[in-house]
Amino acid sequence: MQAAEVKSLLEEKLPNTQVEVEGEGCNFQLNLISDELAALSPVKRQQQIYAHLNAWIADGSIHAVTMKFFSQADWAARS
Repeated sequence: MQAAEVKSLLEEKLPNTQVEVEGEGCNFQLNLISDELAALSPVKRQQQIYAHLNAWIADGSIHAVTMKFFSQADWAARS
């Protein structure tokens, strides 16, 4: 599994979301930049992401995922 595959899938499935992916193999760290996701509760945010990754998790392509969520303003402020 490549980071680019994870990024491509999530950006396709989650419009208006910028995805930054680190890692390779089966362990990934995700920075998800989206005002829509930032407005959700932490559990709802993770559910949105896992809904798109579950097939890869189930077949072992992805073993571990760490997620951090940012609004557009929060992401811009950290750069």
